Amino acid sequence: MVRDKTAGVSALDPTGQRAPVTAALDLGHGKVSCFIMKPDGVRRADRTIRVAGASHVQSKGVRGGAIISIDDAAQAIGHAVERAERAAGSPVTGVVVTTAIGQMASHRVRATVSLGAAPVGDADLARAIALALAQIKLPHRRPIHVLPITWSVDGARGVHDPRAMRGGALGLDLLVVSMAESAFAALGHCLELAHLDLQGVVAAPVAASLAALEEDEMELGCTCIDMGAGSTSAAVWGDRSLLHIESLNVGGDHVTSDIARGLSTSRAGAERLKTLHGSAMASANEDREMLEAPPRGEDASAGPVVVPRAMLKTVIAPRVEETLELVRDRLRAAGVGLEPGTGLVLTGGASQLNGVREAAVRVFDRPVRLGRPQRAPHMADAASGPAFCANAGVLLRAAYGPREAVSARKLMSRQITAADAPRVHQGSVVGRVAGWLRDNL
Repeated sequence: MVRDKTAGVSALDPTGQRAPVTAALDLGHGKVSCFIMKPDGVRRADRTIRVAGASHVQSKGVRGGAIISIDDAAQAIGHAVERAERAAGSPVTGVVVTTAIGQMASHRVRATVSLGAAPVGDADLARAIALALAQIKLPHRRPIHVLPITWSVDGARGVHDPRAMRGGALGLDLLVVSMAESAFAALGHCLELAHLDLQGVVAAPVAASLAALEEDEMELGCTCIDMGAGSTSAAVWGDRSLLHIESLNVGGDHVTSDIARGLSTSRAGAERLKTLHGSAMASANEDREMLEAPPRGEDASAGPVVVPRAMLKTVIAPRVEETLELVRDRLRAAGVGLEPGTGLVLTGGASQLNGVREAAVRVFDRPVRLGRPQRAPHMADAASGPAFCANAGVLLRAAYGPREAVSARKLMSRQITAADAPRVHQGSVVGRVAGWLRDNL
């Protein structure tokens, strides 16, 4: 049964209007989780948030980087949102979804406009953004993020705010993150069946990094690798800007499958072995320590599978290292994220497996830390670990930015065009554009 669209009516305010809340839904292969934040949850004094309700349920209908059953996914989404609504005491009509489905990728666009004798103004910035948007041609893909990387004046790059500067040419590097249009359509259908509006899509590594990274890490350069059950994705940051996105459909569930095949046990038995005893690094006495797992099949006379713990490590370690090496090689091919001195932070449920951090240190040859939501205090222990960084990141983004160059409403409704660039009216920036310039420059 999917979510009842009349659920939560007890939380209506005295005027009969629904309480304005922000809901973040993390749709993954292993779990579906929902965080709800009320307006008073934005604590601007210390730039933190307070989550009013949180929940998570086992995912259904999602495998790897795709939705394979819309009905099953919609049911899981409905259950997660209902539980969060009850915890928060507020109804939800729409959600911002963070996910790694849809073969997410990033694309850079560069635009240059000529300047007159006057200093750079808002109209010049709007022209540059419009020219950049006009160059975006992504057939069969849906843009979900449009963010400025850097501005330049007469070729001098690294300018954060070019307004009031003088020169002959204004340049802009824009990053566009997109997902497969078919995956976007399936996601929208799932939410429709769950009686929810799709208010935006945030790439999982982007959301996770907004929660897990310190401001210094974003400034000096850092890569956040979000390790989920069905996919592993990465967001590269530098000079306070998002620089690149990578995603591959390999995750913690592949480790479970390897254990089930290698040890001839059931998937449930393999998951239990991985969770209780799994490690990607050697430990003392593992050759003498024996583990038991249920046999595959329903033969009641079959005894348990008994293996040394060392064998479990020989199955887990190669898969973990291969996954991290794939991410490293893709970042190397893109020319980002591997510069000396840049940091590395791991998030996602699969990052909690013992030995993963040490494996990342070997593969990337740099210090690695495990990330947790940095600015969401007062969370229960069950919802404050690396697996919930993406949820917290969506709420932090809603509260503090970064703001998109194109509104989420336009990104959700159609492909973007030059007409979606910020507008100026009678010499002054109006509406949302004023907020975008204030928050991003």
